[in-house]
This record gives sequence, C-alpha cells and structure tokens, in this order.
Amino acid sequence: MAVRDLLLEIGSEEIPARFMPGGLRQLREKTGELLKEHYLAFEDVFTYGTPRRLVVLVKNLAGEQPAREEKIKGPSREVAFDSEGRPAKAALGFAAKLGLKVEELVLEKAGQKEYLSALQKIPGEKTAEILKNLLPVLIKSLTFPKNMFWEESRTRFPRPVRWLLCLYGNEVIPFTYAGLTAGSETRGHRFLAPGPITVRDPAHYFRSLKESGVVVDQEQRSQMIKEKVLAAAAGQQLQACIDPALLEEVVFLVESPEAILCSFPESYLQLPREVLVTTMQSHQRYFPVENSNGQIRSFFVAVSNNGAAPLDNVRGGNERVLKARLADARFFYQEDLKTSLEKKIEKLKTILFQEELGTVYEKTKRLVVLSEFLADRLSASETEKEAALRAAYLCKADLATNMVREFPELQGVMGKEYALKSAEREDIAEAVFEHYLPRFAGDSLPRTKPGAIVALADKADHLAGCFAIGIRPTGSQDPYALRRTCLGLLQILLEHKFPLPFGQLTERALGLYRERDSLHDLPLVEVAEQIQDFAWQRLRYFFQERGMDYDLTDAVLSSPLEEVAPLWQRVEFLQGNRSSEHLAMAAVAYNRVANLARQARPGVELDEKLFREEGERKLFSRFIPARSEVKAALEREDLEGALAVLAGLKTPLEAFFDEVLVMAEDEAVRFNRLAFLQEIKKTYLGLADFSKIVFPAQP
Repeated sequence: MAVRDLLLEIGSEEIPARFMPGGLRQLREKTGELLKEHYLAFEDVFTYGTPRRLVVLVKNLAGEQPAREEKIKGPSREVAFDSEGRPAKAALGFAAKLGLKVEELVLEKAGQKEYLSALQKIPGEKTAEILKNLLPVLIKSLTFPKNMFWEESRTRFPRPVRWLLCLYGNEVIPFTYAGLTAGSETRGHRFLAPGPITVRDPAHYFRSLKESGVVVDQEQRSQMIKEKVLAAAAGQQLQACIDPALLEEVVFLVESPEAILCSFPESYLQLPREVLVTTMQSHQRYFPVENSNGQIRSFFVAVSNNGAAPLDNVRGGNERVLKARLADARFFYQEDLKTSLEKKIEKLKTILFQEELGTVYEKTKRLVVLSEFLADRLSASETEKEAALRAAYLCKADLATNMVREFPELQGVMGKEYALKSAEREDIAEAVFEHYLPRFAGDSLPRTKPGAIVALADKADHLAGCFAIGIRPTGSQDPYALRRTCLGLLQILLEHKFPLPFGQLTERALGLYRERDSLHDLPLVEVAEQIQDFAWQRLRYFFQERGMDYDLTDAVLSSPLEEVAPLWQRVEFLQGNRSSEHLAMAAVAYNRVANLARQARPGVELDEKLFREEGERKLFSRFIPARSEVKAALEREDLEGALAVLAGLKTPLEAFFDEVLVMAEDEAVRFNRLAFLQEIKKTYLGLADFSKIVFPAQP
C-alpha cells in the first residue's frame, strides 16, 4: 500500500508552559519507538505544540507491516518426547498450535537444553488497524510533572483533553481515549476562531489552523515573538532584553503572538535593575527594555494571545498590573533599607534551615568557621580572609528581608545590594552574592577568592548536614538539590585549582555538626566516605560530559588523589595519550603487580633485610629512585615524565617475576615480597589505577 502522512492532535485545556518542551520531546521519541516496535516504516516524526494542543506528524508512514518470519520457542526435548523418542502431548500440541507437523519442527540448543522451535510466517497487518490500538498506548505513555483527572475513566493528563483528531492521509482513525473518539475536527484560536474546524488531511490541517489564527509550529512562533518584541522596542530606539528561558515559556503561552510596547513610571527606575527585571520576567512574563548603554528604561514589551482585543485595553491592563507589582517591590525595598544588613542577622534565629539541623543563624556560625578553615588552607591573603569571614557572616542575612521573602530568586542579589547600601566593602558585597553560585546548570562560578571560599563553605555545610541525618537523593527525586550543590562545589575546586583534598573539607564540615547534641555520635569517617563516593559519581558524569572516556575517568578517580583540579588534569592527559606505548607498558606492569599485591598482609612493612635473592635487590635498587622520580614529576605536574618512569619499570619487573618466587614458603620472606609489590602498586596509583583502563583486543 502507498505511504501516507499520519497526524495526531491531542486537544486540551491550556497546558502549563513548562510541561510542553518535555512533553513534545517524549511524544516524538515514543512515537518513533512504537512504530518501529510494530514494524511500521516511516520517513520522520515531527511534533508541534501550543497551549491547547500536542501534535505529532509522521511523514510517509507505510500502509502496512511487511510480512515477516518469527522464531517460536516450544517445549524442551525432555517434555516434548517420551523415553523412546516418540512425540509426546507437548510436542503434538505445539505443532498443532502453529498448524505444522511435528516433523516440521526443529530442535535447537539454548543453554544446557534443547528446545523445539519453528519459524512462523506472520502476514503484515494494515497500518490503520494497528493505529487504533497503538495511539491510546502512545498517549497514555506520556509523563508530566503533574496530572489531573476529570472524567469517569479517571484518565490522567496535565489538563482535561477536550478533543482528539487523527488522520492517516484522508482516513480518520477512530480510536477512543479519555471518553473521546478521535475524528477529523480541530479547534481554532480560542478568541479569533473558537468554533470546530473539519480537516480533510494533514496538509489541510496546518492551512486551516493558520487561517484560524493558530501558529502550530513552536519554532515559527518563537521567531515571530522574537522579531515582534525587538521591533516593538526599536520603535522607541531601544533594545528588548530577550532571555532564552522566558522566550521558551512565552512561546507556549500563546497561539497567535502579538507584541505590545508598554511603559511604567520612571520613578521606579530607582529600584535595582535585578528587582525590575525579576518583576517583569519572572512574575509577569514581560520583556524588559534597555538603552544602548545597557540601562533599563521605563518600558517593557508584553506578548498578547488576543490580537482581536483593543490594543489600548491590553496595554493599559498590563501597565496596571506591573505598576502594582513595582509599587510593592519599592515598599519592600524601602522598608529593608531602614536597617543595615548586619542588623537583620538576628532574625535568622527564627528561620529554620532544616528541622534536625537547626536555624539559618546556626548555619551562619558554621559558615564563618568553615570559611576561616578554608582561607587558611587555601593561603588567602589577610584582605581576602577578612572579606571571606565578613561575607560568611552576612551572606544569609537577606533571607530575613521583605524583598527576598517576596522574590526568593533574588537571594544573594539583594544581599549584595543591601551590603553596599550598608557601607560594606565591595569585595565583601561581591562575595555575599557569589556564594550562591552556580545556581543552575551553565551558571557562572564565583570569580573572587572570598566568594569561592564562602561558596565552598556553604555547599560543604549543606552536603554534610543532609548526609549526617540520612538525606540522600533517590532516583529522580532530589528535594534538597544535593546533586546540584555537590557539582557546584566540585566545579569551584576545579575552576580555581584549589589544592584542597575533598575529604579534608567534608570532615571539617561534619565535625561542626558533631557539636549538636543530637549528632554527637555521628560516624564522621564513614559519612565523609559516603559524601566522597557521592561526589566522585558526580565527577564521573561531569568528566564524561566534557568528553573524557569512562574507563580513563574511572582509572584516575580510583587513585588516592582527592584534589579535583589534578584529577581533571590526569584524566585529560590520559585521554590525549590513549594510544601511547608508555600507557600500555605501564598498564601491563601494574596489572601483574596489583594481582599479587592483593594478598599482602595489612600492617606488614617492607624490610630490605629480608631480601634473599639478587633479583629482588636489583628491582629494589631500580624502584627507589623511580619512586622519587615519579613523586617529583607529579608534584611539578609533569605527567608525561611520571608515565615514562612507570612504563620504564616494566622490564625490571618482568625480570623480577622471572627470577623470584613471590609466594615463597618462608612466611616472612613471602609477606615481605608482597609488601614490596604493595609499595610499587602505590607508586603507580599515584597517577591512576591502570587496571581500569580498557585496551582494544589484540588480533
């Protein structure tokens, strides 16, 4: 049969904009997967969405499945035949079921047994018939952050489904879902063309909706919004600030976008830029406007979904809403400025950080102690240390302000603003802001050393506190944002190349929690190890996202090194030397050493006096300077030099194994030789655990 396009539209009440990108992505992927599972060939799958509809278009979908053969597995030989080899009831029944004779079946081995099997010819089914059952499964498989039910079958979807359209070419596929039967009717724009529209085929669908005021393609709507917003601002010789996240959200709030330039009283420009932008973008979905110098002006662009409404009415409504919002913001700001940032710290005693971990005030005290520890450990100057300690003391104070209570996303931003208004030094104010960084994937990292120190202290305290009371991320659930917190901490250590072992930071943070009465018995070392395991898993993902191979990442992270920047440097080095002869030689030598070193007795130290053979003395005389060379090379970050020395030990190690029986009968000699191999193993581990590296199989 000829190929035809398939069109499915799920019409609903307005779906939250934040659900749409993920919903469309799922719809595309799952449509392709289901069609392939049912042996239906197609050219491509496209998905479109507006607030009231999810649409999937399958181009050139085959009219039927191809005929195919499928192997059917039957009973085992023992069950299928009796002791004399005659077909038993199981064999006869299996053959009859397939319409075959027992002689036409074959025995095939699977595991330790033989089973009867047969090839069954399966004719291709018509696509239209398959779709009737497949499409309800497709819709049901879509998942969203929140769902609701509204009819007797209690079908769940983000919003009530009001109509279903499904056309395979010009043929209606009348499947049922959520109490509805799919037909050929869609709906136009809610205000411009609210009545039903009968559609003949997929091409007619897109033309009809365009004529009815609906731009179905979200990419086309996005470009329209961008162009219209920029043009609206350009009319006043100004520039619209188009935030990508806001643009994506607005795309899924409208079906027929119209941009309207609006204004607000200039007196509100006295508010900090961040307050103005947050009020417009986060709370009202408006696009701020600035001049060529990047200064916010008293204009904004609103995007309307109702081009039929009188323009002045739409503009006036948006202006009144924003003016009320800005009036509230100005009141909060003026109230906050009546007292200094430092005087707000006392209020932190009434704000709970976590029920079992106390108040934000208690957290503030821990941050000061941790920041002092970090400033000393990271060789901060006196000025930097002073700024870090002061910032640690002030960094949470803005949580007690009116502005942050109303606009939580401005925490840190208002802390910096109020610090400057309270005559704090600029470096202190900057550190107050930077200690929250990074706030999300792709966000900037703290630029200053005081900011980085307080950020590390804050994130380490958060991880330590949660792990101390047993809070862990589970699956996709991470309500305390531990993954983001941990990755941010690791990124800061890497970016600033801080020479700080991860375990030292977590143990110090955990130690401060042991001062709480309820956590006196906290097993510090055990929990610190749990945090490091969690962190190293994050580091694995992070390194792989940056192009590093899994086995090389694993090899380096299995070494005893705990400093993040050198770990990255080593993974990057191994990645660049993946095919080097030195790497292969070092791996061969290490693996032979490591296999035997596992049997070393804990606590036994190498004693040169217990050497009995010339072969071990030769290796020892070669190993001691090599160990020093490796250590010196790693200290000066000469990874190539360290690898060359480790590779150079391959030949003397082979001679040692040829000449010396490691597992000697004399127990003292045996465990001394194993202790010797353990020392050699430690030297290799200084660079990486070479046993983790996967080399291509030799032909």
